[in-house]
Amino acid sequence: MRQPTMTYAQYLAQEEPSVVKHEYLRGQVWAMAGGTPSHALITSNIAISLGKALAGRPCSVFSSDLRVRVEDTDRSTYPDVTVVCGKRVTAADDANAIVNPTLIVEVLSDSTEASDRGEKFAHLQHLPSLKEYVLVSQKTQRIEVFRRGEGATWTLLPFTSGQVPLLSVDAVLDFAEVYADPTA
Repeated sequence: MRQPTMTYAQYLAQEEPSVVKHEYLRGQVWAMAGGTPSHALITSNIAISLGKALAGRPCSVFSSDLRVRVEDTDRSTYPDVTVVCGKRVTAADDANAIVNPTLIVEVLSDSTEASDRGEKFAHLQHLPSLKEYVLVSQKTQRIEVFRRGEGATWTLLPFTSGQVPLLSVDAVLDFAEVYADPTA
């Protein structure tokens, strides 16, 4: 259930000491859902793979501890994996939130899939720096890449095996690495 309306400054004051992360949209605040072991493993595998691919390049890979702020729509969120290429730019009203992601990856869960595909993605599209938005299933081996085209157009590229090209960062995600589980 969403809490009563609060200002962004009130949200930040609440968020700083909190052990639970909260998302923010125009005064509404809600706790993020906890993840499954599968979600955590896939997210970690993706971050490691991107970290290796981007080593020595001017891009940084961030975990879900990094807040992304969409100033145009007054939305803040914690994507599973965020890549920023070039200098990090922080929000005018939040020194701990970036506003210039190049690539965002979300590992889908039952509780977040509808938002990740719809409402959240609609907000993230307001970030001019965002070139690719990647959705990764934890139920089946499926990765969907939404790639920004000319203007406001986005193209969906679904993958079910092999390698997934990420043109925004000149890297690939390999299905074997993304879905690797050494304990399975």
